[in-house]
Amino acid sequence: MSTPLFNRVAILGIGLIGSSLARALKREGVAKVVVAGDRGDVPARALRLGIVDEATDNLALAVREADLVVLAAPVGATGAVMEIIAPALKPGAIVSDVGSVKKMVVDMIVPHLPAGVHLVPGHPVAGTEKSGPENGFAELFHGRWCILTPPPNTDPLMVEKVAEMWRRAGMLLQIMTPEHHDRVLAITSHLPHLIAYTIVGTAADLEEQLSTEVIKFSAAGFRDFTRIAGSDPVMWRDIFLNNREAVLDILQRFTEDLTALQRAIRWGEGERLEELFTKTRAIRQAVIDARQA
Repeated sequence: MSTPLFNRVAILGIGLIGSSLARALKREGVAKVVVAGDRGDVPARALRLGIVDEATDNLALAVREADLVVLAAPVGATGAVMEIIAPALKPGAIVSDVGSVKKMVVDMIVPHLPAGVHLVPGHPVAGTEKSGPENGFAELFHGRWCILTPPPNTDPLMVEKVAEMWRRAGMLLQIMTPEHHDRVLAITSHLPHLIAYTIVGTAADLEEQLSTEVIKFSAAGFRDFTRIAGSDPVMWRDIFLNNREAVLDILQRFTEDLTALQRAIRWGEGERLEELFTKTRAIRQAVIDARQA
């Protein structure tokens, strides 16, 4: 077990990502004490699972004396959570997060950030369609990328501490601006989820007999879409609302490409279709070669 990076880490939101991080921190000895903060019966469930040392539904109490606070609730709740915990943050503490949107999250955190508290936003690009503390697992982060988006003039030592935490959890690290992050994730994550929700929604709106047969005879492609569309609806609602500009820009590009593909099918342009499918197959192979499949 490695030397602890932090005496006390508070994770606010013990869903899939938060509970997986708690497990990784405990397994790797990254923190001496891991505290869970969440609503309802979630803190008690986290304690029963043995993935944290302490748990409470009082968020201000959860962050008291914490060296690192990780916001892992849906991104839409970021501002409200920061307003609650800001008075309880100790000088020198680090605030980070795991949100799939960065610019809006930073904008929600900064107005509440006390002087002397460091901000190192992060996004571990990992996950499944499952949610809740029972579905977390420490290996979730292995070989995946974590993107950090620290504001200008952030203390490099604080950035490195957060980076090292994610490295010990098994992740690869990349630093970029919040704006660039949101544009990249709009195409690699947000648009695919939007398409999946739309395709599965279309199937649900078919007449009853056809809809039943779609489910009964689901081919691998449709099953993959249903897996993605089974993701946490609150989380994805917040992602789309808080990254709307980048998503709408990428969606417009996708719509134009889809129209061109529709035209190629209508006019029997086999060479155009084969050219596109060959290019996309090469991209799939590149994803496999990068061990991100």
